[in-house]
Amino acid sequence: MNDTPHTGKDRIPPGQYVTDKWPVLTYGRTPQVEPEKWTFRVFGLVDDEKTFSWQELQALPRVHVTADFHCVTRFSTLDNGWEGFATRELLRHVRVHPEASHVMVHCYGGYTTNLPLEDFLSERALFADTHNGRPLLLDHGGPLRLVVPHLYAWKSAKWANGVELLSADQRGFWEENGYHTYGDPWQEERFSSQETREAYQVRRRAKELGIVPEE
Repeated sequence: MNDTPHTGKDRIPPGQYVTDKWPVLTYGRTPQVEPEKWTFRVFGLVDDEKTFSWQELQALPRVHVTADFHCVTRFSTLDNGWEGFATRELLRHVRVHPEASHVMVHCYGGYTTNLPLEDFLSERALFADTHNGRPLLLDHGGPLRLVVPHLYAWKSAKWANGVELLSADQRGFWEENGYHTYGDPWQEERFSSQETREAYQVRRRAKELGIVPEE
């Protein structure tokens, strides 16, 4: 994992263009859930799963992160001001099993996305309810979305309502439908087909080094 903010000539990932606009990109209908009915569940490889009410989420310590936002559709917006609570803070309220290595983020509307636990717990990752000083708009994931600045924005799931701790990687919605399982913008990890090519190249090199037998 490299979650250090990129600067200078390396600030914009390859294949991206910078815009002041923030297009709304959503698969399916935008869920309509009032904050007072919002719940957030932490479950899976934890001793005692916990469900937070909206009021309990709002009572968690607040953090502010300024970060760029890189969409897999190739647009980037710069210096977004996010405010909410840290992903690390959320997991302080449960006892995570030592074999947990990944998370699946669940959302209203049925969307899911997967991340390594290390990336989910990045110091710059948070669940945001405010964008640039204003309540997060519904179309952009309000009232609550995950923000993981060092990965493509489909990993920053909208309308988040749960985190499942897992012992192995499992693909989420877009990952099952052709997107890369990890999504590093600076490596242009956009599509799952790239993983197949990468695996082939690794195996070919291993054969050349005599690490695996010829077929």
